Amino acid sequence: MSSHLERLKLRTVVLDGIRAFFSGRGYLAVETPLRIPAPALELHIDAPPSGSAYLRTSPELYLKRLLGMGAAKVFELGPCFRAGERGARHLPEFTMLEWYCVQAGYRDLMIETEELLAALWALAGNCAAFRPAVIAPTPPWPRWTVRETFLRLAGWDPVAQYDADRFDLDLVQKVEPQLPRDRPIILMDYPVEAAALARCRPGPPAVAERWELYMGGLELANAYGELTDAAEQRQRFETCARARAALGKAVYPLDEAFLAALTTGLPPCAGIAMGVDRLLMLLTGVERIDDVRAFVP
Repeated sequence: MSSHLERLKLRTVVLDGIRAFFSGRGYLAVETPLRIPAPALELHIDAPPSGSAYLRTSPELYLKRLLGMGAAKVFELGPCFRAGERGARHLPEFTMLEWYCVQAGYRDLMIETEELLAALWALAGNCAAFRPAVIAPTPPWPRWTVRETFLRLAGWDPVAQYDADRFDLDLVQKVEPQLPRDRPIILMDYPVEAAALARCRPGPPAVAERWELYMGGLELANAYGELTDAAEQRQRFETCARARAALGKAVYPLDEAFLAALTTGLPPCAGIAMGVDRLLMLLTGVERIDDVRAFVP
C-alpha cells in the first residue's frame, strides 16, 4: 500500500495533467460560483444549504451559460457538494471535473474521455503510488445500451416501461455488480425520464443522449448531449420539483438566468462530469475515497 503522501503527490500530477490536457485542446479554464441561489433540479441530488443560498452540486448551469455567451470549449476543476452523502465512495465535499464543447455530440465525448484517461494513466505510471491492478483504459471501450443491459442482467426493458424506483434499485443491485471490472465500460442511451438535462436522441427508441462510465466497479463519469430547448428544460425542472415535493425533499428555485440563456440560444453541445477523487481511487488501488484526499470533512 502506498503512503498517504505518495498518493497526494500522484494527485498533484493528475490535476496538473488534466489542466494540461484541456489547455492543449483549446479549452478555456474557468471558475464559477460555489455558493449559488438555484441548484439544478435533479430528483436524487441534494444541495447543502448555505444561509439563503446553496453550495453547488455541479457547475453545469454556469458552464452552459458561458457557451451561450460564445465560448466554444470550457472546463472547470474544483469542489462540489452533496447533502447526505458519506461513505467509502462518497463525500459531502469532493472534486469534480466538468467540460463542455459546442458542436459536439455525446459520442464525441466518449472518444475524448478515452484519450484523457489514456494520457492520465501514462502520467501516473511514473508515480510511486500508481496501482493500476488489471484495469487498463486502452480504447476503444465497450459501449452497452441501457436497454440491452437491463434486458440481459435485470430481465426487463426500462426504455419501453420506465419505473423510476425499479430502475434505480435494479441498477444498483443487479446491473452494476455484473459490469466488467477489468476494463472501462460505457452504459449509454438512458430512458428519457432518467436524464433531466439531456436531449432526446433522434429516432426510435425514444432515449436520452446520456452515458455513464464505469471502471473497476466505480461509476466515474456522466455525460450528456445537452438539452438546449428552454421550454422543455423548464417543463423538466417543474416536473422534477413536483416529484421532489412529493418525496418531502427541498424544492429549489428555478435558475431563471440559465433558462434565459437557453431562450437566447445555446448552440448544440455536449458535456461531461467526472469524479476526480474516484479516478484517484482507481489509480492508487485504494478502497476508501478518504485515502486520496489530504483531509476530509
